[in-house]
Amino acid sequence: MSYSIPVLDFGSQTAQLIVRRVREQGVYSELLPHDTPESQVSALNPLGVILSGGPASVYEPGAPQMPAWLLASGLPVLGICYGMQLMSHALGGDVRSPEDREFGPADVALMGEHPLFAGTPLSQMVWMSHGDRIEALPPGFRALATNVSTPFAAMGDDQRRWYGVQFHPEVVHTVHGKGILGNFLHVICGAGAAWQPTNFVAEAIERVREKVGPEGRVICALSGGVDSAVAALIIHRAVGERLACVFVDNGLLRLAEAEQVIATFREHFHIPLVVVDAREEFLAALEGVADPERKRKIIGEKFVRIFEREARGLGNATYLAQGTLYPDVIESSAPDRKKGVTIKTHHNVGGLPADMRMELVEPLRYMFKDEVRAAGLELGLPDDWVWRHPFPGPGLAVRLIGPITWDRLETLRRADAIFLEELRAAGLYRATQQAFAVLLPVQSVGVMGDGRTYADTIAIRAITTEDYMTADWARLPYDLLARVSSRIVNEISGVNRVVYDISSKPPATIEWE
Repeated sequence: MSYSIPVLDFGSQTAQLIVRRVREQGVYSELLPHDTPESQVSALNPLGVILSGGPASVYEPGAPQMPAWLLASGLPVLGICYGMQLMSHALGGDVRSPEDREFGPADVALMGEHPLFAGTPLSQMVWMSHGDRIEALPPGFRALATNVSTPFAAMGDDQRRWYGVQFHPEVVHTVHGKGILGNFLHVICGAGAAWQPTNFVAEAIERVREKVGPEGRVICALSGGVDSAVAALIIHRAVGERLACVFVDNGLLRLAEAEQVIATFREHFHIPLVVVDAREEFLAALEGVADPERKRKIIGEKFVRIFEREARGLGNATYLAQGTLYPDVIESSAPDRKKGVTIKTHHNVGGLPADMRMELVEPLRYMFKDEVRAAGLELGLPDDWVWRHPFPGPGLAVRLIGPITWDRLETLRRADAIFLEELRAAGLYRATQQAFAVLLPVQSVGVMGDGRTYADTIAIRAITTEDYMTADWARLPYDLLARVSSRIVNEISGVNRVVYDISSKPPATIEWE
């Protein structure tokens, strides 16, 4: 890339979302740990820097501090929430912890016209999420916005080109957040809008070549999802026949998943594909396990051991490729994120064994789902594959609540297939970003054929989202829900109740486990 606006990560759960918003405006960005050396940041040719929010207080022992090099860099800086407080603290302002904290929507009033807020109204709705606040501005700064709870909702020093906002412009709840970020990128930093997700394909191919070298061999963990498929296509372009894809049928797949994967890669792309039937192996390892974190770690380790075993028969491949994405990394609080909070361990991030003998290749690690889809279209992946809903790496293991058995997996598989079939028939599959069934560890009384039943409960979930960092439940038509419920109860023995999940993220996550 010719230039970028990197984001320094202070542990915010929406740090990657800032990166996404920057890229959406045609400017390349990467998320870097807050203590990244200046040389590494400079390698990205930055036109400015954004400081993320975070859960710490600037006065806490061990709280992340402002990088010393940034103060002397001459670069424009935008501090968001903790980033603003840190900026104030480092430059001589006063940050306090008031009795009243501010979480949720808030109205802010601009103190007048300013380039950071150009094109936005003098009064606007924003999203606040902070405990500390600034009580006195640093020398050289002036107030740009205020509200009843936060006297300095935004501040700026035009000479330094350093700015801070106490609210979160990256979330959709800040109505004019896109415009505010755009003003910082294009007006204050002078960045153009030349970067597109498809640019990433050529860059990713080159990164893989550089990492693997001229002789390295790679095996790619191929699932039924778009992420691993795009990763495989990028790596194949980078190393050619030195890539072998390994598809493991672990018994935790959706209905007819294995057949579709085999047909697409062997017949459409003609990429070498090794198919491993490990259904009995996985189910034996998961027998009696109900805790979701244990499930994820067991599945992650089992996958790696199988790949290591297969690598010995594929020319001793020393690299393992995966389709890891940004949201996987943030929710697992991977080692390159400091001060973050673990939401859940992803089997391909936090679930990997420490003694893994292969080196990871993750060409999509800093990409969002929509960017991966754009890359998939660029690489020629079929539309029906590109637009498939995400499927978790641990598969149905985290959609079957409680211990796993083959019979319960079959029940869940059939219920899930019915739901997706009806969703497609109604023309609503693309209107939702993820939809699936969950088998609950709950039985309830029912009446079927004038007789009493005591049978299983299926929950169905469909969400709408822009980024998978936040999500809302899909308002599906009642008649569609009725058809799904009727078919599941009538076609699947042992199920007598279907419920619809109407939880948003947050407070819930998209998956149940």
